[in-house]
Amino acid sequence: MSSITSYVALGDSFTEGLDDHAGGGGYRGWADRLAEHLAAGQAGLRYANLAVRGRLIRQILDEQVPRAEALRPDLVSLCAGGNDILRPGTDPDTVAALLDTATARLRATGAGVVLFTGFDLRQVPVMRLVHHKVAVYNLHIHDIAARHDCTLVDLWAMGVLRDRRSWSEDRLHLSAEGHRRIALRAAEALGLPVREDWREPYPPLTPAVWADARREDLRWARQFLGPWINRRLHGRSSGDGLDAKRPELTPLG
Repeated sequence: MSSITSYVALGDSFTEGLDDHAGGGGYRGWADRLAEHLAAGQAGLRYANLAVRGRLIRQILDEQVPRAEALRPDLVSLCAGGNDILRPGTDPDTVAALLDTATARLRATGAGVVLFTGFDLRQVPVMRLVHHKVAVYNLHIHDIAARHDCTLVDLWAMGVLRDRRSWSEDRLHLSAEGHRRIALRAAEALGLPVREDWREPYPPLTPAVWADARREDLRWARQFLGPWINRRLHGRSSGDGLDAKRPELTPLG
């Protein structure tokens, strides 16, 4: 592909980088890691990350897309709609229409756009209830990517992400290893040379004792799932009051 000298990442907690911890209490994440892959082949790469945890697709369209349009980067990554799909009563068709609008606006600037499908959540308790909604939304994302000539990263098809070691303790956000593998997958989709393979299997695990696994499920539900559901029932977000971690295009490093 043509030279990429500037890259802007849009989205929610997935793109902000939770739970890939960096120094100073912040987060790194797959987008930062992808920027590093890009910079390896393009000296002076400028990078901005406008993603904020908890953002819904309408917020991303209204807040982040105009900022990306003004920055006019060579490349934009857009992963949006996941928080909407997880909410009861949301319609994947409606969410997809907003994603289509955002994608069209970004492509109209001349930027290349990278889109992402949703994860296969069948292995996550409670989240498996929205499995069919994610599948429908993914069909829309494939169509949007094809119509707007976007690069597509199919997270659903990444079997390594079904391993619990790709996820953090809360089972809602990726681990550092999960972020590393997605950055490699995105780099591959963009045609960037990489030395590691995101497909590399994890080492075998000792099967968990059933009773221990159930106790862990209960602890997870109490510590993470309950507060997550409570925030949504009260219309709150973990990102309330937060701004982007990297709001301007600046040299990486």
